[in-house]
Amino acid sequence: MIEIPAKFRKVFLAVAALSVVALYVLFAQLPDDKFHIYFLNVGQGDATLVKTPDNHQILIDGGPGNIVIEELGALLPFFDKSLDLVILTHPHADHIDGLVEVLKRFEVENVLINGVYSGDSTYLEFLGEILGQEIPVFIAESGTGFLFGNVVVDVIYPFESFYGKSFGNINNSSISVRISYRDKSILITGDLEIEGEVELVESGAFMDSDILQVGHHGSKTASSLEFLGKVSPAVAVISCGVDNRFDHPHEEALDNLELGGVEEIYRTDLDGRVEFEF
Repeated sequence: MIEIPAKFRKVFLAVAALSVVALYVLFAQLPDDKFHIYFLNVGQGDATLVKTPDNHQILIDGGPGNIVIEELGALLPFFDKSLDLVILTHPHADHIDGLVEVLKRFEVENVLINGVYSGDSTYLEFLGEILGQEIPVFIAESGTGFLFGNVVVDVIYPFESFYGKSFGNINNSSISVRISYRDKSILITGDLEIEGEVELVESGAFMDSDILQVGHHGSKTASSLEFLGKVSPAVAVISCGVDNRFDHPHEEALDNLELGGVEEIYRTDLDGRVEFEF
């Protein structure tokens, strides 16, 4: 039996403890045949990661800056740099900034965009990366869908392609997707405001969902009672930054969520990264 000198025992124990932690983190990141959705903690912005039971990975928006890279590093194995689908709901900085670096660091199989016109430099760089890497691009419109095993990603808005169209309020060009897995469903609407919500309600689109990512970070310009009535979520998640300058989420939005029958509300500014596992 080898005797470890006393002066090395603390070092040995520390290294052993770190190894155990590293193995725990690695195994926690490996596929587990479950459905996971993570509302990432990226500050005042949106970024959402879906991991399917068949190990498909979908990223919706990238938040401001490059915090999303750290979040993905915490959730994906170091050797896995693949994303099956990246969705940009609309080209505003708090949704697109991190996606440029994502395209540079990850092998992205497909991209879904709304195709609106924007001269924003980050958006142009994003499109340049897509073209340079020859990544297949889909322009969103109602009826567009993606199937990943038994996980379905359905586009419910816009109803028709916005390709090349200019918007005074680009929030209302936001792609809305309903993600379903067996009997569970999640609705994500980007920064879609009340005008877009009214269109969805009047269209008769099927929106009933268990979880709602609250539109426009909990702004008072979204989350109308009529819209919430059609979605009827039990759980709502608000992606917003700590002490953000917009005062998101607004009391009006929070009141509407309560009146709309939402049972649980999670906020990334208070709760950090929010995960649901099915």
